[in-house]
Amino acid sequence: MRVLVMFDLPVDTPKDRKNYRLFRMYLVKSGFIMMQESIYCKLALNTMVANSIAEAVRKHKPPVGLVQMMIITERQFSKIEFIVGQSKSDVINSTDRYIEL
Repeated sequence: MRVLVMFDLPVDTPKDRKNYRLFRMYLVKSGFIMMQESIYCKLALNTMVANSIAEAVRKHKPPVGLVQMMIITERQFSKIEFIVGQSKSDVINSTDRYIEL
């Protein structure tokens, strides 16, 4: 399973920029990987883990802006079609629990 978080947050005021920075840093520290600007993804072992990840994101939501979340299966994730560009090769895209670099 994958948890996708997509967001569009205001950055007009210093407080808005701080909220944006805190939310983004929460995602990164929680193990989310940036797929593209403002779209982050995290691998979950099963539905129960995916739901707990989603609940944690809800608890850390910013006070204003748009945050959307979607839980999809690995099969659905593998069917992402690249119209322009290509997948980042520096991102580890594996379901293995232990990855040696």
